[in-house]
Amino acid sequence: MSFDLCSTKIAERPFYIGSIGTRIYSLEELCFFLYHNLCLIDDNVASMALVEWVREDLGLKNLAKKLSDALERPDKDVSYFVLPVFQEAGYLPVGESRRVREELTRVQVQPQEQRLKTRADYLLKGGRLQAAALIYRDILENRSEGMLSAAFYASVWNNLGCALARQFCFQEAADAFLNGWKSFQTRELMRKYVSTLPLFLSDEEYRRTLEEFGADHVLTGKIQEYNAAAAKKVKERLSAQSRPEKDSVAELEELKDEYRRSTVS
Repeated sequence: MSFDLCSTKIAERPFYIGSIGTRIYSLEELCFFLYHNLCLIDDNVASMALVEWVREDLGLKNLAKKLSDALERPDKDVSYFVLPVFQEAGYLPVGESRRVREELTRVQVQPQEQRLKTRADYLLKGGRLQAAALIYRDILENRSEGMLSAAFYASVWNNLGCALARQFCFQEAADAFLNGWKSFQTRELMRKYVSTLPLFLSDEEYRRTLEEFGADHVLTGKIQEYNAAAAKKVKERLSAQSRPEKDSVAELEELKDEYRRSTVS
């Protein structure tokens, strides 16, 4: 995250948000992060560490005082921490403060598991696969029965499977997709489960697993056709490559990754 023009000081020492691996160097960058990630604001962001960074590294002592006071509020309303940051930089358009406050209120009343999933989804999208997988597992291991729907937990299993597959942990990914399907049976989870099996099973093991599972033959047939088409597309791209300046191993890995994404993303 960076800006070409900043109206305030750029800190030599960035503020690091460890929970999502983001570094902030200026007030404008902080505003940009907060505005686009309201659902990620937690104790790692609204903290005395950020107050000290604003005071010492940006030299904004008045703003630091407002943020410190906001942390002392008994209601823990994070909007009193976030909005002064926007006001200091003149970041929000006229009338936008109300929308931001309402969105922050909505986020604060969400169940903790839902907020954790949002953070994990952010990490998954950014390619921080291991960190995302850890949070998904934490949600599943500490689930509160009756709090959230089966569809929510199936979504967590799905995203865990995607994170694992992109790390080449195909058997664990298949288990995640299968657990998700058991929680909330959807064709998409079934497709991902069936698509992942050939990535670590022999042809015989694959057929036996489908038989033991009792998979629908019509559905699995369509999935296999889909995967065959994806594999053919990758093969055609590989055959069409005629750029000797590009490392062949790197090219092959790129195409393999494209195929993995097409089957389990």
